[in-house]
Order: sequence, then structure tokens, then C-alpha cells
Amino acid sequence: MKIGTEHEFTINGPGFEPLPVSDEIILSLSGGYGDEIPFSGSRLSKELQKTVLEWIPGSPSTSSRDLEAPLYRSLVDFYRIFNDRYHLLGLGMHPTLTLSQTSVWDHGEQEYFAAYDRLFDLRQHGWLNIQALQINLEYRCERDLVERFNRIRVLLPYLVAVTASSPFVEGHLTGSMDNRLLYYRENQRRIPLICDRIIPFPITGFESYLSRLEAIYAALRAEGAGILCEEWVNSSGLIVRFSRPCLEIKALDEQECLRSDFAVCAFVTSLLRAGDLGLEDDHDALLALNETAIRSGTADLRPELTRLFRIANAYATPDERRYLQVIGRRIEHGSLAELMRDRWRSSKDMGVLLHDMASSLRTNVPFMLD
Repeated sequence: MKIGTEHEFTINGPGFEPLPVSDEIILSLSGGYGDEIPFSGSRLSKELQKTVLEWIPGSPSTSSRDLEAPLYRSLVDFYRIFNDRYHLLGLGMHPTLTLSQTSVWDHGEQEYFAAYDRLFDLRQHGWLNIQALQINLEYRCERDLVERFNRIRVLLPYLVAVTASSPFVEGHLTGSMDNRLLYYRENQRRIPLICDRIIPFPITGFESYLSRLEAIYAALRAEGAGILCEEWVNSSGLIVRFSRPCLEIKALDEQECLRSDFAVCAFVTSLLRAGDLGLEDDHDALLALNETAIRSGTADLRPELTRLFRIANAYATPDERRYLQVIGRRIEHGSLAELMRDRWRSSKDMGVLLHDMASSLRTNVPFMLD
């Protein structure tokens, strides 16, 4: 199965203050303000917020190792070119960013951003301070699509639990491990169908999915926002892309380094290879499980996560098994959000914590508490 990934990192100055300079970086690397540019064997893309750059592999692959290696070389080249002028951070939200420290991309696609802003107000954390790890999984036929969609759907709360990495908002520990999703699910509340509380309903085929997409389009047209009637407007935790046949998982917090990102990929793909996972599939029950994951990360879902890890390990390829060790440690010791919380409680020093997170990304070594 071919996979593709998208990794969003904030741009920071020496003291980890967010810098809204993605346009300046893209201009310096390409000579223009392109939305997406080739860079060192990968692709760099702008995001809505100018404090974020997105790294994308040059092409999909069946191997996480084949995706990770060139992406990491691209990050190394970025640091070499800019000579420590910028420091990058992963994570689902920048831990200290305030809205006054960022701004909206203003060089293209302004008609889309204007429509979003009119309907939903872009000046909020749910738009300007969220960073996702997106995993794209190919499907080859309708049956393939339905089976994978419905399997990933019931896995979403467990994936949210193990990837939670946003326990801070504007420098404050909030008590929730995944604040990104708390903001994300509210950022388009004027049209609730768009996000649909993150967990989608099961599908039976192309038509059942398209009928839901059309309901979103009808709601947008009623608001005079027909320009947004594209497949990417669906913001559920799992969507279908027809233009590039894949399932796109959108519910995941960005991790602290690429190795951890690809560990999540390995967890997903190995579980898709297994038989019946014996998981809850009732929609209300899944919503409740997702609330638990958002609030506590892995802490309250550890027995089921441990069982899923054993299944994943049994069905993993040798390539995937190399990465799954990271997931095993996260299930045993806590999601990144839980580890960040514990590190901060022991030191009360946000600078130390941010330095640790930036170092993990730069060295590609997953963060683990001693």
C-alpha cells in the first residue's frame, strides 16, 4: 500500500518566538511566492498561517524508510542553508504562540481565505495555531475504499490518543492533551457538517460518501460560499480524496520528529493489514472515546492500545516493525503531550521544553523522558 505524508512545522527565532516569515523563506529558496516548491528532494508548501511550513515527500511510497530519509535530508539542508537563523518545531500547536505573533498567507488563494474568514473568522487558534500530521493511504477500488475507511474510522480515537501533542495554549497547561482538536472541531461551527465532530459515520460506497459531501456543499452555497465546494473542504478526521485516490487522515497531531511521524504511519498500515480488530463501531461510543483521548492522551485507553500494539506488531513488515518501537514506548509511557506535561512540571521551564522539542526534530530522535 502506497502512503504519502504531510508534516507541518512552525518557524521560530532563536528564543522560539514564532516568526510569520514562510513567504520570505519560499521567496529566498525559489525566487517567487509559490504555494508549493521543490526543495532538496522534497516539497515545501505554504500553509494558511505564515508561521508554518509544510514538508511533503517527493512522491508516495510503500516504505516509510523511503519517505523518511529524503525528508530528513531536506530538513538538514534547510538548517544548513539558513545557518541557525530559524528553528523549527513540530507539535500539534505551538506551545506559546499568541494570535498577534502570526498572520495569514497573503500572496495567493485570497478568494478562498476571504470566504473562510467571512464565514468562520480566521483569527483564532483553530486556524492560526494548529499543525497536523496528515497520512494519505491509497485505495484501488470502491471495496478497498470502504474497507479501509470504516477500519480507520474506528481506530481514530486510539490514533488521537497516541499522537496527542498539544497540551499547552499560549504558554498555559490546559488539562487537555490534544487542544488542537478542541479548536479544530470548533473552527467551522457555523456549518457543523464540515467537521462533523471529527469522527465520520461509516460509508457503504462512493455514493454514500459523495452524498455527505454534497450536503456540505449545499450548506456552503446557502451561505454564498460556493467557491469552497471542493473535496478538501471536508474537515472530518478522515476524508476521501478522489482527485488523488487516497484516504486522508486529518485527526493526528504533528509529532516532534519525522521518526515519530513514521512510527504512526507504521501503526496504521500494520493494523489495516490485520483481520477484525474487535473495536467499538457505534458512532456515539466512538465520539465518547475520542473525548477521552483528547482529554487524557493514552492514560485512559492504555489496555486497548496495548492490545492494538500487539496486533500491529504481529502484522507489521520488517520495515514497519523498526518504527513500531516508538509507538510501544508511547503507549507504555504516554503520548508526547503527556511527556511534555511531565517534563514541564519537573522543570517549570518552557525554554527547556521547547529546546528539547526542537532538538528532537533536528536530530530525528524521538523525545523520551529519562
